[in-house]
Amino acid sequence: MTIKNVAEYCGVSVSTVSRVLNDHPDVSEAVRARVMAAVQELHYVPNSSARDLVRPQSDAIGLVVRGVGNPFFTAVIRAAEQAVNRAGYTLVLHQIHTEENELLAAASLARAKKLRGLILLGGCFDYTPEQTAALDIPYVCCSFTNSFGSLGNTDYSSVSIDDQAEARRAVEVLLRKGHRRIAVLLDSIRDHSISELRYRGYCQALGDHGIRLDPALVAETGDFDMAAAYDSVRRLLERKTDFTALFVIADSMAIAAMKALHDGGRRIPEDCSIIAIDGIEMSTYTVPTLTTLIQPQDEMGEEAVRILLDMVEGRAGNRHVRLHTTLRAGGSVCRAN
Repeated sequence: MTIKNVAEYCGVSVSTVSRVLNDHPDVSEAVRARVMAAVQELHYVPNSSARDLVRPQSDAIGLVVRGVGNPFFTAVIRAAEQAVNRAGYTLVLHQIHTEENELLAAASLARAKKLRGLILLGGCFDYTPEQTAALDIPYVCCSFTNSFGSLGNTDYSSVSIDDQAEARRAVEVLLRKGHRRIAVLLDSIRDHSISELRYRGYCQALGDHGIRLDPALVAETGDFDMAAAYDSVRRLLERKTDFTALFVIADSMAIAAMKALHDGGRRIPEDCSIIAIDGIEMSTYTVPTLTTLIQPQDEMGEEAVRILLDMVEGRAGNRHVRLHTTLRAGGSVCRAN
């Protein structure tokens, strides 16, 4: 993909595309918008400067984090950085917001910093070969897989938990305690991402125990924001829907849910048990301590680096590692009355 292709796609000159990419002011907003839309659709990554092109290859490994402020990523980043440093490489960290395109950001970073390899921490679950073609260096998807995309298993590497299986396991903890009216708090049931996979696990656990799914017990937030999680649980309580337990797809959302339950007059766990997945540090300080399935964050970061460096140094090709969670009993789950 070249700048000429973008110009032809937009019906403008190469110089116009160049001015847009270099943020020159002498371009109308309409043309600027058309060019930038084409850049996204064609997955065009601007070439590095001539100076960068002649620069020798670096010892840098890139870590692109999609989801600024996600507390789950903190320990993963720390472990990955330590592993990279031990191997004699330098980590280049680049954080982007969830609405940004991590593949374009990664491709730009790779060219600008002459990266040897990339780790994508947090990302979309539906890549296509056309989208990943912009990455011409080894990369590893860390904390997610291409569950909804069209990449073959040999086309990429990943380190993650089995989100559907672990969600099923979390709900089964509640079922074994005698709960049958179990609500779920999640981003969306159809986000083609982690939320949908964990929702599938929730549904599977209910089905395995002969419990029919009740749509009234499904609380969607629209994102992973704690304020949205709090509001969603308050709405669930206002509907006066009967439930004795709540499965939340992420610890941070569960912390907000616990406050919403408290503010709504529900005691935890006496009136409502609650369980989540992640095991972030702050969830150990809730009252009561949140019951959760802890993801091995350190192992996740270290394994992503191990797989990547095996590819960079020619020892192995693409592979996938599935890690397992550990149940922290906490105090937020009790037997149903």
